[in-house]
Amino acid sequence: MSFERIKPHLPWITLLVLVLVVGAADSNFLRPANLISMMADIVPLFIMALGMTFAIYIGGIDLSAQSIANMTTVVATIALPTFGIGAALLCILSGVVLGSISGYVTTRLYVPSFISTLAVGGIAFSAAQYMSGQRALFMDATLRDSTFGWMTGSVAGLPSELIIAAVLVLGAWFLQSRTTFGRALKAVGAGEPAAVASGLNVNRIKIMAFALSGGLAAIAGLLFSVKLSGGSPTLANGFLLPAIVAVLVGGTPLTGGVGGVINTLIGTLIVAVIRSSMLYFEVDATQQQMVFGLILIAAIALTIDRTKLRVVK
Repeated sequence: MSFERIKPHLPWITLLVLVLVVGAADSNFLRPANLISMMADIVPLFIMALGMTFAIYIGGIDLSAQSIANMTTVVATIALPTFGIGAALLCILSGVVLGSISGYVTTRLYVPSFISTLAVGGIAFSAAQYMSGQRALFMDATLRDSTFGWMTGSVAGLPSELIIAAVLVLGAWFLQSRTTFGRALKAVGAGEPAAVASGLNVNRIKIMAFALSGGLAAIAGLLFSVKLSGGSPTLANGFLLPAIVAVLVGGTPLTGGVGGVINTLIGTLIVAVIRSSMLYFEVDATQQQMVFGLILIAAIALTIDRTKLRVVK
């Protein structure tokens, strides 16, 4: 059997192998309560990666997601006393607007997405610093629980974070697989010139993809803020690289056109198991980013479609 035939199945095979290896090293890892707790902890990262999937699916990249999530934690903390539940809408709107700006700069000004999103991320970070006065902010616990307590509670013994993640992934899957917009995303990722020739409004599709990425990054930031009861310009730092790894190791390559949100779900679970295994095997925290960097290189090498690349710069 050739590698090309095995390649689409690598993500779930990798996940199964990792679970068995870590489970063999520590039997407590396979306890249902531990697995549920691990998945609940990874939900904000998954939501960030879910949004980034749309940007990568069309052959782009979104480097602003972490900064948008950070800014959202500050916006949520500041807006909660005044707007209540409306603070959530304000957070999501701010993420969508910043994502749309990234898409506009990429499509209308012809700036590569890694530059446009990096710049927008810098704007979001500066805005978060300005609004927070460059310090950590804290939510009123009573107000937080009365407004957003449902986000961190439990339903039928399951953490609410998992239910939120399930709703978002089902919505994203439906959007990708069962709508005209989803088919347009795949067409743009598979071959943009052909998509243009077929009459698709490629610029609008790209802007919408980046807007989705920004909006989901904002939801991740909102969940961060509620879970940690506050906001800071650096609260979500350290999540950008694992989010990219989750998308790529799940089987959505940088060249776009294949993979999608279910692949990202598998990729995020792989990241969750890797993070847990580093704790079990006592890998120093300062070395964990190095591990994710190596995994990122391996994921790109294994998933990228080289038929779309004549020259690598």
